[in-house]
Amino acid sequence: MSEEVNIEKQRQRAPSKRAIQSRDRILDAAERVFAQKGFDGATIRDIAAAANTQVGLVHHHGGGKAELFARTVQRRAAELSALRLEMLNRRKATGPVILRDVLECFFGPYLDRAAAGGPQWLAYARLVALVSSDLRWRPIAAEVFDPTANRFIDEIGALFPNAPRAAIAAGFVYSVSAMLAQVTSTWRIQALGETDIRPDIQLDALVTFCAAGLTASLTS
Repeated sequence: MSEEVNIEKQRQRAPSKRAIQSRDRILDAAERVFAQKGFDGATIRDIAAAANTQVGLVHHHGGGKAELFARTVQRRAAELSALRLEMLNRRKATGPVILRDVLECFFGPYLDRAAAGGPQWLAYARLVALVSSDLRWRPIAAEVFDPTANRFIDEIGALFPNAPRAAIAAGFVYSVSAMLAQVTSTWRIQALGETDIRPDIQLDALVTFCAAGLTASLTS
């Protein structure tokens, strides 16, 4: 068997369990470091130290810093999109939906992960906020966020057929910002409210707030 064939077989071979674990550890570390320092403040060396690995291995699994940032954002976006769309399709299969249903299907999967998935999901919320607030990450947002966002905007549009799409999009973005604030600032809400907040109450309060704002803005 020629050397070229051997090389091609090695390329096609599935990554080992150890390689997958190493990659996930690096992406977790990148998530934390980017969330803490931002894209400009973070370095590959910082990420390698947080992952307790070599700089070369970070480059191997993530590429350059911009590529690693994109991969880090994309990883959880794909999981969330699948969960949101599955929940929306199940809800629609039971009959007509209202605005609260649509918002619950978008917010619910993230709040569930944030409540049960540990600090990595909190870090991810900060990454989403970074991407949403910086125009240079528009290509990432267009690739990993926009297809699902447009599906939910379409669902809201069907409920408010006379509303301009621009107004629906604005209300949707405001609602996403409220969701991110809910995840990253729960401690602040609890401190000011002098009480703990259960995840189910968080979701209900968020949906009530955003549904009222959307309804008011799209029917005025």
